[in-house]
Amino acid sequence: MIHPIKHFITITKHRHKVMIYCFKSGLIKQGLLHDLSKYGFTEFLSGIKYYDGKKSPHYNERLDKGYSSAWLHHKGRNKHHIDYWTDVNMKTFHIEPVDMPDRYVKECICDRIAASKVYNKGNFKPEMVLDYFNKEAEFLPMHENTKEKIVFLLNYYIKNGEKELFRYMKRNQIIIVNKP
Repeated sequence: MIHPIKHFITITKHRHKVMIYCFKSGLIKQGLLHDLSKYGFTEFLSGIKYYDGKKSPHYNERLDKGYSSAWLHHKGRNKHHIDYWTDVNMKTFHIEPVDMPDRYVKECICDRIAASKVYNKGNFKPEMVLDYFNKEAEFLPMHENTKEKIVFLLNYYIKNGEKELFRYMKRNQIIIVNKP
């Protein structure tokens, strides 16, 4: 069944949470522009068709079609997604992950916290964000440095809370460099 209003409310609630978190982290422009592609034709129509209120419409579209056209569109336009950061390595000619710049890592953290809160509603616990990331990290193509930054920030969040995390992200670069 098609649910345009429920889908609109869900994505808007998520977007507004991310916007507030980005503002607290000093990412004003990214907060304002976050996930605007979800309101466009490709993503919104898929979202209302596959909305069920329990799982991401992308998940349901994959079950139906074997892939999600909305997700392919979304991840290709939104730099806060880990999947965006792959490119051809000119030495190996293979598609490989590249390190995500700090400002997008920070937006990624804001996005993940907001999504966990919106989708888990009253059952939310900060550890859920790291648990979900760890499950996802097993199969996502991700640069090791990006992974270390995200794990560092999510552990910081669990240990110090939301207010301290956003203050930290506003004031600091995240520099973790792998040793070869």
